[in-house]
Amino acid sequence: MNWGVFEGLLSGVNKYSTAFGRVWLSIVFIFRLLVYLVAAERVWSDDHKDFDCNTRQPGCTNVCFDHFFPVSHIRLWALQLILVTCPSLLVIMHVAYREAREQRLRETKGDSYRCVYPNPGKKRGGLWWTYLLSLVFKAGVDAVFLYIFFRFYRNYTLPRVVKCELPPCPNVVDCFISRPTEKNIFTLFMVVTTCICVVLNLVEAAYLVGKR
Repeated sequence: MNWGVFEGLLSGVNKYSTAFGRVWLSIVFIFRLLVYLVAAERVWSDDHKDFDCNTRQPGCTNVCFDHFFPVSHIRLWALQLILVTCPSLLVIMHVAYREAREQRLRETKGDSYRCVYPNPGKKRGGLWWTYLLSLVFKAGVDAVFLYIFFRFYRNYTLPRVVKCELPPCPNVVDCFISRPTEKNIFTLFMVVTTCICVVLNLVEAAYLVGKR
């Protein structure tokens, strides 16, 4: 990863965000992205390899693993982080479009030029709507993924032992999940930080509407 480019993007997002937006970005970067990159990936790296069932029936372990882990936590979190950060980049692109249009008009009209956007980064007009919709979209994405996790993994927790009786298993077999306690801790941590991000997005949206 090119951290210089990433730092530039973060600086751009911070530049056009409110105080609530800066807090949201800090939580996403420090408590979600870094935790995901540094720790969470390693915790789930052995989930399939160390998923053991008390049978030697060929295919039974794979079928049971697919049933209890239809989608990996890691892949869901990666998709969630991608979708939840894209709207912030749209705000930067909108500001860049304003600045480019201002520059183009200045070059074509010359002395008769009249400033269209005195402050391209000021949240007025279309940029205000872009920013507000980005907040609603980010809160919606996080809420949808919270529901998905709840549907796949009831109460966001993993049991120590699961019972599986799917074909080709010969009977009801016990399957054991690798490091369930550690995975539950990380899952609850990510759920709590996601809830905080949803609240921050809604509060910032209310602040923008109230200020206008």
